Amino acid sequence: MVAFSNDISKNSETLMNTEQNIQDLANWFLTKDSMTHKKLQKLCYYAVAWGWALMNRPIVKDSEFQAWVHGPVSVTVYNKYRENGWNLLPKNQEIELSFSSDIEELLGSVWATYGDKDGNELEALSHIEKPWRSAREGISDSDISSNKIDESIMRDFYLSIFRGNDK
Repeated sequence: MVAFSNDISKNSETLMNTEQNIQDLANWFLTKDSMTHKKLQKLCYYAVAWGWALMNRPIVKDSEFQAWVHGPVSVTVYNKYRENGWNLLPKNQEIELSFSSDIEELLGSVWATYGDKDGNELEALSHIEKPWRSAREGISDSDISSNKIDESIMRDFYLSIFRGNDK
């Protein structure tokens, strides 16, 4: 069950030109726990996707995701952590981030919903969902792709889940 509040989509704090970037989002999740790069990618993806669904806007700048073999990937986050391979990224206790209250609430909901899953579970989940599948249409599951995941498909798909009419 998705643990998102109706208040997120109704909140009046909607700064369109956000100062935070995708790495700030990654850092926010790394303050919660150590995790694999794969899990971090998927958490960032779900935060951005739910931002589109509930706020109808990007929650961070540079929030493009591509439909890679192992699920949605931000090239920016990939380039930062690719040297880490399959090792755990350490929990970051020293970073202080300042997101608006509506985005903080969204991130907390994403963490509550997906934070207990590992990277493989999140990969499997993303693979059955329409945004990743649509971006990889006509491409075998094992073929490399840099196709962008369409934000409007993200928004519509996750909004349908939120409203309870996902098909």
